Amino acid sequence: MLIRHAPVQGDGRVYGRRDIPADCSDTAAIAALRAALPAPDGIIHSPALRCLQTVEALWLGQAAMPEPALWEQDFGAWEGMPLADLPDLGPLAGDALAAHRPPGGESFSDLCDRVTPALSALAARGGRVAVVAHAGTIRAALALALGTVPAALRFEIAPLSLTSIAALPGGAYAVRGVNRCPS
Repeated sequence: MLIRHAPVQGDGRVYGRRDIPADCSDTAAIAALRAALPAPDGIIHSPALRCLQTVEALWLGQAAMPEPALWEQDFGAWEGMPLADLPDLGPLAGDALAAHRPPGGESFSDLCDRVTPALSALAARGGRVAVVAHAGTIRAALALALGTVPAALRFEIAPLSLTSIAALPGGAYAVRGVNRCPS
């Protein structure tokens, strides 16, 4: 189970690695998501404050473990930049977009390389693990399941949404659902 954190208290700027808080005030959406989730055997989250706050809103008092590899993509010099000031990259093919690195940051392909070992280790553990992370992290999980990095960039991942990917024997994966918003 992959859950994107609650909406951020954004400021109109790129916030990939910026540690800004979540807005967990939509208690109805949080309750609906909680009701839709099967009980997890373990809870893992990105160390970002917004992910920890989402974990606490969904599973108050339950043990959860941070996993540094699950941080959002590092947008380098673009971190904190007003969204309106981001450079126009023009049309890029999927491979080129996945490989594009913001100055001083990481590409989506780099993110996938960082996240995949952690996700594979969780899959090898077995059981039902809840992962609370970022849109980029969830897209990286989809890239792993689909066997293609560029295609995963086509998915939009909403805040407080559930994506389910099952680990199958032999290292294969099945995508059971993407971007489910129970509210």
